[in-house]
Amino acid sequence: MPRLFEMTPMAIGNALVQMRPRPFWATAAVDSAADTLPMELSALGAHVDRCNGSRGRMFGLRCAADAFTGFVAPRLVTTLVVVLIAFGVISLIV
Repeated sequence: MPRLFEMTPMAIGNALVQMRPRPFWATAAVDSAADTLPMELSALGAHVDRCNGSRGRMFGLRCAADAFTGFVAPRLVTTLVVVLIAFGVISLIV
């Protein structure tokens, strides 16, 4: 008896997955385009103005410190080695 093809259990599982219809995914509760009202936009503008005003004078410095920490933290060992080498070179010069 000739075999046309042989399907393993994994191939059968993959074939069943491919045969199922894919679900329809929606990220909104309503199937129409999202519209913004002028009142919502004005409330959002007022909120953004309040947030920008509450940041204070040192906000730029805090952002720079956060960016520096975000850069250095994953590279802590490398940063320590570079700082120690720099101190070693400076101590030899001075």
